[in-house]
Amino acid sequence: MSETDPRPGDTVQALPPMWSWQEFVDRARAPDSIDDGGGRRERGDGQGGDAWAGGSWEEALRLAEDGWTAVLPAVEAEVAVLRERAGSEVLTTALVPAWDVTGSEVDVGAYLSGAPECMVDAVPQRISTRGRVVAFLVPTAYANTTAHSAVRHRGVALAALCSAIIASGHSVEIWSGYCGYLSATDRFASVARVVSAAEPLDVGRLMFVMAHPAMLRRLWFAVWDSAPEPEARRVHGNSYGFPSFDCFPEDLPEGVEDAYVLPYLSEDDRQWETVDTALAWCRGMFTSLGLLRES
Repeated sequence: MSETDPRPGDTVQALPPMWSWQEFVDRARAPDSIDDGGGRRERGDGQGGDAWAGGSWEEALRLAEDGWTAVLPAVEAEVAVLRERAGSEVLTTALVPAWDVTGSEVDVGAYLSGAPECMVDAVPQRISTRGRVVAFLVPTAYANTTAHSAVRHRGVALAALCSAIIASGHSVEIWSGYCGYLSATDRFASVARVVSAAEPLDVGRLMFVMAHPAMLRRLWFAVWDSAPEPEARRVHGNSYGFPSFDCFPEDLPEGVEDAYVLPYLSEDDRQWETVDTALAWCRGMFTSLGLLRES
């Protein structure tokens, strides 16, 4: 555990959760509470410029509205390959109660009613996981020197896997989390639901959220720039946070349960160097979660 790894005693500076993509975009568009925020500020080509951010403020808003469609062919091709693995039902082992004349626990109600099958055992059974609502919390933050290619490769892989899961009959709810540290013991956290299980999947939006640097360096920065002035000033004054950028289930609002929390994108990760290595890592992770069949 490093000095910046989360600890139970850490304080957390949190924004209210944003429950929809439109609410997130509206918060990003809100007037800044500080005069030197980085989200919408026009800059040159150097560190912090449009190239580093992935595009201008106007371009980020356009992509937020229309989606990032330039990379969709790569996603669609991978979804076609994955659909065969995701299309059949995925089985998992679960413990289900079984009543008999012997067992490890007494069903008091059955016993008092005189039923001979009043003993209960937990029996392992293979059950289908098809038709689940699968929630993901995806950390958006990464170091300021992270290459665009790593962001893009990870995003293409995650978008392809999420699309394949939906094609298999599941529903997907995706939360974007921007969390980090302001000091060794002070953490900040903010989450936004960018895809609801109740709405059709917008792959262009998903690609922008997952794979475009402007999601973080324009829109998420702008969300914090429009926060109440003390919070906005502190986050901006600390260069929008330091590692670790991990998110945790506790960062999600009440009512969002059993979410899969992905690790944040670290510059030390080698799995994001190419699309192929990113897809291989994500396939393995989704298979281990029981969302894809073994190949």
